[in-house]
Amino acid sequence: MSRVDQAREGFLKKDIEEIKKSHTASVIHRSIHHHEAHLTSFNLPEIILGGQDGIVNVLGVILGVAAATVSSKIVIVAGLAATFAESISMAAVAYTSRLAEADYYQSELERERWEIEHVPAGEKEEIRALYENYGFKGKVLDEIITRITSDDKIWLKVMMEQELKLQPVDRKQALPAALIVGASALIGSFIPLTAFFFLPVKQAIVVSLVISALTLFFVGYYKAKQTIGRQLLKQGLEMAVIGMASAMVGYLVGSLFKI
Repeated sequence: MSRVDQAREGFLKKDIEEIKKSHTASVIHRSIHHHEAHLTSFNLPEIILGGQDGIVNVLGVILGVAAATVSSKIVIVAGLAATFAESISMAAVAYTSRLAEADYYQSELERERWEIEHVPAGEKEEIRALYENYGFKGKVLDEIITRITSDDKIWLKVMMEQELKLQPVDRKQALPAALIVGASALIGSFIPLTAFFFLPVKQAIVVSLVISALTLFFVGYYKAKQTIGRQLLKQGLEMAVIGMASAMVGYLVGSLFKI
């Protein structure tokens, strides 16, 4: 368990001793200097994004088709087409989005580096404004500005993190993120589709809705447990209701144009 996870768990339990353990000098410095990872290392956002999107979109497609036909084969073909198209699309979006974030960070990094080199007075004034906003003034403020601007690497880091609120984006993570999102979307897409392989259309619709709703509820519940640590039932129900409402649009369209 990371230091941040330990602190989060202590906070949720209101366990002051657990929180103190995560705030000892040795633990803090080891965590900060080694950039200790926590929840984000488990790719939770990518898994939820892909899985939820796969369930909701494919469920909407197959419900729309199922409302207009009694043929399971037609529903399955439509569902499979939507499944693979959705998975590939989500993976591509995740890949290009991560690269776009990396490109934007790099462009801003180069701009800030150029400004520090060519207009240092203006950049120092930005540091002054930043720390004045934090409540520093007088000799203390002057000392902070001197220390930060004496090292170009630290100066650049402060400008990126505190002025622009940007964090480095590793381009090498674009492909793994895309694969996780794509795989999650693929798995999620098969959840509402599976029932149509074994049941007649009408029964499969009911089973598909129930299984999809329960899955979305579990995803919302798990996300809440791993992030905010409370409102578990509320978050689970919220995700299930939103997902079902979105999917039902497809069913209504299919019913409207039923032939």
